[in-house]
Amino acid sequence: MNVNLLRTAAKSKAVLIGGIIVLAVVVAAILAPLLSTHDPYEMNVRERLLDPLEGGHLLGTDQFGRDLYTRILYGARVSLEVGIVSVSLALVIGVTLGLISGYYGGWIDTVIMRFVDIVLSFPVLLLAIAFVAALGPGIENVIIALALVYWTSYARLVRATVLSIKEEEYVQAARTIGSSDFRIIVYNILPNCLAPIIVVATLGLGQAIVAEATLSFLGLGIQPPESSWGWTLAFGMKFLQDAPHLSIYPGVAIMLTVLGFNLLGDGIRDLTDTKLKRK
Repeated sequence: MNVNLLRTAAKSKAVLIGGIIVLAVVVAAILAPLLSTHDPYEMNVRERLLDPLEGGHLLGTDQFGRDLYTRILYGARVSLEVGIVSVSLALVIGVTLGLISGYYGGWIDTVIMRFVDIVLSFPVLLLAIAFVAALGPGIENVIIALALVYWTSYARLVRATVLSIKEEEYVQAARTIGSSDFRIIVYNILPNCLAPIIVVATLGLGQAIVAEATLSFLGLGIQPPESSWGWTLAFGMKFLQDAPHLSIYPGVAIMLTVLGFNLLGDGIRDLTDTKLKRK
């Protein structure tokens, strides 16, 4: 790994702050069983709607007497799982179709891009709701729905990058020596598309987390008793006057996580732009 690039990244405030936030969320999700103080599914109606720091509950309890701090920790697992897996699936679909579209052009490019235009003509959230409504609620279906919605951005990005790369001298040289199209795409073109892909994927993680929280808020995402930030926030809305902490803390968790990924993505974009300018 380039040591100079790491030093430059360490000096970037966006990368540093975003990286710290994302790392904290990832650590909290992985170590949730060790960091939690209660069973996330254990109910105790005698301790329902306790305020923060009351009765040994750091962030209070929800309407069923479950520890809110523990629920938020386990909710981080759900948000990261949905974000990482859905973005990964979207990357596989979008990058593959973008490489094929940009490299071969012609009618193949026309068909793929017109399909992309059709998908993009629908509002992202509305289309995700339609997919989840058709597939049914649940974490697996939410992941599939988000992947089917977000792949288009990666396809257009990769296609545009391939169009500017495929006429480069090193690609022409690979064709001259008889390299197959598959080898040229995988070994000559794809590596030069990675920088913008990483940036967009990092930003896409934040978008996927917000989308999952929104679907759960609407009752179409993760289902009880699984812990979800969006689900917790939705039910907390019913108790805003008596227990506002039910909505505040999961809302803050969503905000900080998305902020972390956005800062990290912006910082990586700035670093890659600087690197390209130096080249």
